[in-house]
Amino acid sequence: MHIAISGNIGSGKSSLAEMLGKHFNWKVNQEDVEDNPYLLDFYEDMHKWAFHLQVYFLNSRFKQIKEILSHKETTIQDRTIYEDAYIFAANLNHSGYMNNRDHQNYLQLFHSMMDYIQAPDLLIYLKTDIPKLVSQIQKRGRSYEDNMSIKYLKNLNTHYENWITGYNKGKLLVIDVNNLDFVSRKEDFSFIVNLVDREINGLFA
Repeated sequence: MHIAISGNIGSGKSSLAEMLGKHFNWKVNQEDVEDNPYLLDFYEDMHKWAFHLQVYFLNSRFKQIKEILSHKETTIQDRTIYEDAYIFAANLNHSGYMNNRDHQNYLQLFHSMMDYIQAPDLLIYLKTDIPKLVSQIQKRGRSYEDNMSIKYLKNLNTHYENWITGYNKGKLLVIDVNNLDFVSRKEDFSFIVNLVDREINGLFA
């Protein structure tokens, strides 16, 4: 079974993936952030490095999905390949950081990959407002995120809401985490576990 967690930067995807993986004894497939050779450069000069960064993420995610599909064990994935295309690349294009030629080239590659993968059995979307995102980004203290603007986060959130509203590729669980602290409060994590457990049981009904 393939479970995936989606959500904006700072929504808590990585933490929740680790916690759910440990709780359900699932393999955890984290986003390739620390080893990404373009991330630091991207936040310094988005115009120059947007296309390079997105192609790197797209290829990394494609390899992750191929690995997930080749194993029988249940895997929980931090972020989906759809977000790479429909959220981040789209936002960079609309914001003027990725020109139309590069964006079309990127989309052609993305659509070619779609022939070889399938959607997650369950997609979990962490709905998070800007104040919560900013608070959590500041709390984790990644230096390369210091230059991230509120406008950039707002634009991403708009793309996320539009994408989730029309998502029809499989089972979807939307969790509003604005008033939850599942890392520090056991009752909040238990609440999420119960929601996920109910959806998983539904997959086998």
